[in-house]
Amino acid sequence: MNTTTIDALFTQETLDTLFPKERTDDFFDALFGDASEGAYDIELAYGGTSGGQLVMELRLHERPGCCLACNLTQGLPQVFSRHPIINVSGLVGDIDSLLGDNASCKEWTLGFTEQRSKEMHIIPINIILE
Repeated sequence: MNTTTIDALFTQETLDTLFPKERTDDFFDALFGDASEGAYDIELAYGGTSGGQLVMELRLHERPGCCLACNLTQGLPQVFSRHPIINVSGLVGDIDSLLGDNASCKEWTLGFTEQRSKEMHIIPINIILE
């Protein structure tokens, strides 16, 4: 596994294709019936590779005039792991295809919500590579 090659795959354009910005509104529309009710926007980011593991991040950015409170985001890993619009399993499948012959995704888990700042929390997607 060549980590430099893998690092080069995850450009901002690729990340936006894997997890389009519209998915946030689709998620809140399904959850609340109105996309504007959501307190944050979700962005996919590349967290790097280490020790046979690839880390992607679901970054939750507070929307203007909203509050991204810890109690709002702590239960999200369980919700995101099963939600068909977030579709983490499908996302990992797309990442596996993107990796090609460089590596393959063996299994994945969502980590605990981490508060990086008042305005941004992240949920790591930990992917074991082989």
